[in-house]
Amino acid sequence: MLHIILIITLCGSLAALLYAVLRSRWILKQPVENEDLRKISGFVADGAMAFLKREYSVLLPFVIIAAAFLFAGQRGAVRFQSLSFLLGAFCSGLAGFAGMVIATASNSRTTQAAQKGINPALRIAFSGGSVMGMSVVGLALLGVFLVLLAAIQAFGGTAGELAESVFPVLSGFSLGASCIALFARVGGGIFTKAADVGADLVGKVEAGIPEDDARNPAVIADSVGDNVGDVAGMGADLFESYVGSLIGSMILGLSVVPAASGSAGDLFRLKLAGLPLLLCVTGVVSSIIGIFFVKVREGRSPQRALNTGSIGAALIAAALAYPLIRFFLGTESMAGGIGAGRIYLAVIVGLLSGSLIGILTEFFTGTDTRPVRAIVHSSETGAATNIITGLGMGMMSCFPAVLLIVAAIMGSYGLAGFYGVGIGALGMLITLGIQLAVDAYGPIADNAGGLAVMAEFPHEVRTITDKLDAVGNTTAAIGKGFAIGSAALTAIILFTAFREQAGLQSIDLTSVPVLAGLLLGAVIPFLFSSLSMTAIGRAAFAMIEEVRRQFRERPGILQDTEEPDYKRCIGISTAAALKEMLLPGFIAIITPPLVGFTGGIEMLAGVLVGVTVSGVILATFMSNAGGAWDNAKKMIEGGASGGRGSDAHKASVVGDTVGDPFKDTAGPALNILIKLMAVISLVIAPMLKNFWR
Repeated sequence: MLHIILIITLCGSLAALLYAVLRSRWILKQPVENEDLRKISGFVADGAMAFLKREYSVLLPFVIIAAAFLFAGQRGAVRFQSLSFLLGAFCSGLAGFAGMVIATASNSRTTQAAQKGINPALRIAFSGGSVMGMSVVGLALLGVFLVLLAAIQAFGGTAGELAESVFPVLSGFSLGASCIALFARVGGGIFTKAADVGADLVGKVEAGIPEDDARNPAVIADSVGDNVGDVAGMGADLFESYVGSLIGSMILGLSVVPAASGSAGDLFRLKLAGLPLLLCVTGVVSSIIGIFFVKVREGRSPQRALNTGSIGAALIAAALAYPLIRFFLGTESMAGGIGAGRIYLAVIVGLLSGSLIGILTEFFTGTDTRPVRAIVHSSETGAATNIITGLGMGMMSCFPAVLLIVAAIMGSYGLAGFYGVGIGALGMLITLGIQLAVDAYGPIADNAGGLAVMAEFPHEVRTITDKLDAVGNTTAAIGKGFAIGSAALTAIILFTAFREQAGLQSIDLTSVPVLAGLLLGAVIPFLFSSLSMTAIGRAAFAMIEEVRRQFRERPGILQDTEEPDYKRCIGISTAAALKEMLLPGFIAIITPPLVGFTGGIEMLAGVLVGVTVSGVILATFMSNAGGAWDNAKKMIEGGASGGRGSDAHKASVVGDTVGDPFKDTAGPALNILIKLMAVISLVIAPMLKNFWR
């Protein structure tokens, strides 16, 4: 049976990767006829590639040292966890790299296609995003397949052998993916926000030149940052989310108490462990079908087209999941009579709660919604009221978001216990292929608009790219909402697996070590966010000084008689990102072993609970506030409250400058922090158990 599951998993991964390859070839065949467009997009592609190579060269020694630590710290078969860790890190990095390469090729082709109308432009931008989405799910499934195949061949495929050797090895794959994701998200976020803040404050506010004006020295660095942060970083982020929820639910499948005993019960546990893989393959098929639903007519909103694809894929996945679960599990059940029907409903809970989180996020961050209109109105009285209103809306958004997450947890747990929570988390991400396509579409559309300005395309082209970009802000916010919601559920299942591996029967909330751990865990997201935000502030200061220097010492730049030094600005962002990403990442990685080996297993359990609770709420607040500020600025630039150049516009630029590091660096990195600390704790749980025995 396991071999059949593995074959189906391999077929699903190859289908996703084949789609990515074929769609990449189609994108690269699209013409870029404008010479200026080709030249400027080349600067962006070269800068993005240079940064990613330097980032990976910095991370390589860390990955090797961490793998050596895992090898030395484990015993017996689990030592192979270090190889699994290396493969997870490699696949995560490769997914981000592949998506970024195609994204930088898609942006110029989107600009060129916008001359023919909105549908050709949407088709290329969304196709570029779909390559990112399908690369992530394809590489994730391929990596899990390779680890499982090798581990089963080495250690056996019975339920006991999977629990003792195979799945501990597999958790190393998740750890490798999480480590790369954290550094990619933080490093890429620092790069892009340093450039963005410098370009906006000096170019738009001080010099009074339009956004994406080629005279701005930081404008190319800003476009590079969109790719390394919002494409490569987000790709690695959701790769980690997908792998974590998949592996966590597989581990929980083996811990279920079946109704039958003996060999029949062991077989049922094996089926529950393999079911998440089959559901992911169902999601791949559904995502590919949903992608072909994304089309827009002239005069219609691109948001409707993207929603049609996403909702269509979710409905197809829901329709396919029931016969799959019913056929695969048959009439067998867990103790308490929990069978195929209730497990299917747990999938639906995940799908539904993920969709509702997306709708809620769109309400708080979407163009022309009531919260965003409130921020637009408050901008008329200055930057202070803009920021106050934005903070208030971000805080308000946390309450309904947490209610949805709580409902998802309680609903899925009530249906099928902790296994149901795992399946619910997987249900949120089952159609990740198209979810990430919609997310990655945003930076491509944003870059396309910038290139249209820099290459001096007609105003009609920029009007089309602005429509695509405004929708992209909302889709990016929705993607972050999915990531945060799935992080909460995934952290719970990883925590449950940690508790079992560490031998904890229960956790006493009145215990002093647990209470101390709760407080320590709750403050870590704030420390992590503070380090990220202040890093952006320092990097942005250097960028602002450089742009001012170039305008001051080379007055011909603003007169369009001299070319700015773009490479200098790219170098500032690169150096700052590579330096500043290390400390936040180090804190996330060192905290679990430091607490576990000094304060004990109970204190570490408290830390994991605390970091999950405060991290989810803080991430939601930051992501939604930042998205609302961004679209408020877009509304004013579209003509609301006086339009471009008005006092309200200047206030909205300040608000957006505060919101950008919220939504693109600190906020999204928190959901990785939550799961990374949980998976590190899971990996070291056997060591902690032996240490404190």
